[in-house]
Amino acid sequence: MEVELLHWPVDEDRLVELRSAGRARLLVIDPDTEAPVSGDLLEDWIRRPASIHDLRARIAGLERRMELSSSDMPIADDCVVRFRGGLVPVPPVEMRIVTLLIERVGAVVSREKLSDAGWPGGDADRNALDVHMMRLRRRMSEIGLSIRTVRGRGYLLETTV
Repeated sequence: MEVELLHWPVDEDRLVELRSAGRARLLVIDPDTEAPVSGDLLEDWIRRPASIHDLRARIAGLERRMELSSSDMPIADDCVVRFRGGLVPVPPVEMRIVTLLIERVGAVVSREKLSDAGWPGGDADRNALDVHMMRLRRRMSEIGLSIRTVRGRGYLLETTV
């Protein structure tokens, strides 16, 4: 299955069709346009102008998510992360962080977004995120998930099995 590139908001009708068909899609957003909100793992977006490196990374993330069947997707629920029959308890701050990583499994999530998710009031320093990411790495490895650092960009959640 291929990732469809759409120009947002021009291709809004096509987006509705692709969503209904369960096709993967990458929206290329105009600089001053608000991005649509979607919880669909087969949808991502990037703002113009975008480097070819960033475009390829977003497409690769979508392709990775397409490879995972719905039963192979990690689930975050009620301070527990479940994956392939395993489960691990996660404290509230880390739960907010890992939930964002799970929503974007296979894609890079910026430190800023993870920090905003973990501490909605904005009262965390850089070290706090690093400590929680270290703890999450240990917890997620117990159930076959890995959190990789993408230098200068953020973190990426992926399966290790």
